[in-house]
Amino acid sequence: MDALKFALVLLPLLTGCQINYLASSAYNQMKLLNARVPIEQALKDPNISDQEKSKLELAQKARTFAENDLHLKSTENYTSYVKLDRPYVTYVVSAAYKWELKHYQWSYPFVGKMPYKGYFNEESAKEQEVELQQENLDTYMRGVSAYSTLGWFKDPLLSSMLRYKDYDLVNTIIHETVHATLYIKGSADFNERLAMFLGNKGAEQYYLKVEGENSPTLAAIKKDNEDDKTFSKFISEELRDLATWYKNIPEADHTERRRMERIAGIQEKFKTQVLPKMKTKNYEKFATTPMNNARLLVYKTYLSDLADFETLYQQSGNNFQIFIERCKALEKEKDPAQKLKELIGTTNESELRANIPTTETQLDQKKKESKIPTH
Repeated sequence: MDALKFALVLLPLLTGCQINYLASSAYNQMKLLNARVPIEQALKDPNISDQEKSKLELAQKARTFAENDLHLKSTENYTSYVKLDRPYVTYVVSAAYKWELKHYQWSYPFVGKMPYKGYFNEESAKEQEVELQQENLDTYMRGVSAYSTLGWFKDPLLSSMLRYKDYDLVNTIIHETVHATLYIKGSADFNERLAMFLGNKGAEQYYLKVEGENSPTLAAIKKDNEDDKTFSKFISEELRDLATWYKNIPEADHTERRRMERIAGIQEKFKTQVLPKMKTKNYEKFATTPMNNARLLVYKTYLSDLADFETLYQQSGNNFQIFIERCKALEKEKDPAQKLKELIGTTNESELRANIPTTETQLDQKKKESKIPTH
């Protein structure tokens, strides 16, 4: 099904504004797909630099690793390439209410509610942001270098992705393949945190396999991942406290100055108590970037409560495949994040260990019993 057919199928389900948005998105998605060339052809293109070709080859290795070693879903994603005429493939707008730590959400067919809206055109994104600001909402607009169509189309590698460092590209391929493997409708925060966690774990495993324990790349990845854990712990606690503050502050004290002072306090605490402990500079801009609820909620979407996934991963015997299957069991839950907390809190460790295969033969048997597809 191409982008145009996809749009036509959805037309009866949408309002007038949605139809215009979908028609524009479908046109641009189809334009993107029509610009694809097979990776093999791109590797022979004299107009593509050797460095870019090296990234294309790395992406293919990461894709194979994600499917064969991590047992993520086998797809035809990233087997083609598109050279963009802009630095980002899409521009995403997020919004949030000012006196409640709550996403402003958009509803979409099939995937449910989402805390962001993407545009292929930067000006359209800016127009949407202005409209939301006029509704007295906090906003945040950002460029995006990669995204997943969740299996609707064969996603290409994009020139915007080739700007990444090598191990960030590997992480991104794994991250997006997680989305193709498991995406729970209406649970964007859970989905993004799951992909964030597994992208980090998967990149570690990739470089451990191809470069070994003494790899300098692996050492750099571990530093990045440790900082993600440190920041996750900090921001998770701070956002819970901020949500409580919003609930308890008297309405008479609802002034923008008071609100900005409270948010600035989070940044100052990070600067003095957390930043000195970090091993990289990945998060140093958090202390100085203009901040509001919309920006804070992006951190919530991608980084809050990563420790819950780490606990489940350890309870799964550090086995990627078993971890994924246990996450898939949350697919029908209304609140998979809360159910995950309950799951890791009630898991019987001895029973779990008894169910974790310890040899290749046992793993093969486990696949047969659970009908897990092999790749």
